[in-house]
This record gives sequence, structure tokens and C-alpha cells, in this order.
Amino acid sequence: MTDTRAGNPIVAGVDPDPGRRMALAWAADEADRRRLPLLLVLAQNVPTRGYRPAGGRPSWEEWNEALHATGDRVLKEAVAFIESRHPRVQVSGLLAEGHPAWVLREQAQHATEIVLGSWHLSALQEMFTSAAVALPLVAHAPCPVVVVPESEHITQQPPYFVVGVDGSPRSAAAVDFAFEEASLRGAVLRALYVWHAPPLGVLDEDAAVQECRRILSETVAGRTAARPEVELHHEVVRGHPVQVLVKASEHALGLVVGTRGHGGFAGMLLGSVSQGVLHHAHCPVITVPLAHDR
Repeated sequence: MTDTRAGNPIVAGVDPDPGRRMALAWAADEADRRRLPLLLVLAQNVPTRGYRPAGGRPSWEEWNEALHATGDRVLKEAVAFIESRHPRVQVSGLLAEGHPAWVLREQAQHATEIVLGSWHLSALQEMFTSAAVALPLVAHAPCPVVVVPESEHITQQPPYFVVGVDGSPRSAAAVDFAFEEASLRGAVLRALYVWHAPPLGVLDEDAAVQECRRILSETVAGRTAARPEVELHHEVVRGHPVQVLVKASEHALGLVVGTRGHGGFAGMLLGSVSQGVLHHAHCPVITVPLAHDR
């Protein structure tokens, strides 16, 4: 896979809570492996957690000054965390005004990846709270978006990635990126084609599954030659795509899926495999847009 964004930074969204550092750790490790700079972004459109005005409600100027002072402190602490984890990584901070989804979307135009945290909000919470960042960002970002859960996640040895394949161009882009990640980490790659029977059934189920195997084999063909160091396992599994992928990635380093990109509000309401795994996966989820969107 030729990275047309080579040299562009990894961009990570900063949570004001200093106890939530899983996404920053992922971003720091990724920047170190790829030898890329890391940009930490803190977007403020409400008072930052920890700010408590004294002596009644301050004037707008006082409130704004205090808000930015708190943001600067949070950013400096985040930068210090990265520097202690990976001293070689070139790290900088950006304090921006606006909704985090919009701020990160702007930064995504010149990023290799966007990394942010997740707290397993319900679908309703994701859609209607000010913390809803992942879904609109995944829908519009022209680069891969990594959503890292803050809850503890136990990986399995040997380490592995999971990638979903469905024969579409967007899943081919996901496969390319999954091979790249597995190579960087010395991990095994599991490529899964999930066959879900249509509501009215099929005349020949065995023939349908055999066609899935053909598509899966053609999708990974050539990539193994380009990345011989990556141990590949691929299989066709019957079931619902979200359930199968979430189960398969239970102890994975990450789950990689394609996304249509440039989706609208209606598309997010209807849901998709990428949105489903974002809500239910317990490992980091990497959504990859089509190459022409990037």
C-alpha cells in the first residue's frame, strides 16, 4: 500500500480527564512506529472539566481566559505524557475552539490517522450528546480513524488484527491498511468474510458460501506477496457481520473495517457494520475510507 499521506502527522483528540490516556498511548505508539510527528488537539466548546468559577459567574472575558488557561494546562500534561512514553516522537499541542468532531475533521484533511477515545456510549447517547465525536468523524474524515476504548482490554498471544472483507472497494482499502498495521506490529492478520443469509434465503447456500470464499481469496491475493512477513489466516463465517467481527476481535490488537465515508445524518441513523462495531467492540476499531476519498 502506497501511503500518499506520508509525513503527515498522527492527530489525537485529547480528553480533559487526565485519567483517560488509552487513546493518547495508542497514538504515541503509532507515531513512534511510523516515525511520524504527533499533534494533540484539545477542542473546547464548553467549559473544560475542572474549571470552577469563584465569586459568582465571571464576565465573558474572565470566563474565556480561565477556560483557555485550563486548556493549556491539560495540553501540557498530555504532551508530557507522550514525551515520557516515547521521547523520540515529535509532539505538539493545539488548543482549538469548536465542537471536537468539527475541529478534528478539519485536522483530518492533513493527517495520516485520527485517534480518539471511546467510552462505549449507547447509540442514543452517541447521537444526541455533545460527546458524540466518533460517528460524524468516521462519516467524513478522509483518513483512517482509530477509536480506542478507555476500558481495560486484554490482548492474546500471538498478537493479531482482524479485518472485515466483503468484496467491496472500501473493504479492499481496509485490508491494505490491516496488512500495514500487522506488519508494523509483527502481528498475525485474520481476514474474515461474514456471510449473512438474506431474509428470504438462497437456493444454494453452499454455492453462496463458496462464492464468498472466492471473493475473500481474490481480495487478499497479492497482498501476501507484498507483505510476506505477515502471517495471514482467512475464513468465511456464517452469522451477523457485527456479531461475528466483535466476537472475533475480542482479544485483538485492533479491528479494521471499511467505511463509505462522506455519509450524512440519515446514513448514521440507519446504521452499518462500521457503526455497529464502534458501539460494541472492546478493542480499538480502525475505520478506513476509500482511497479516492483520501
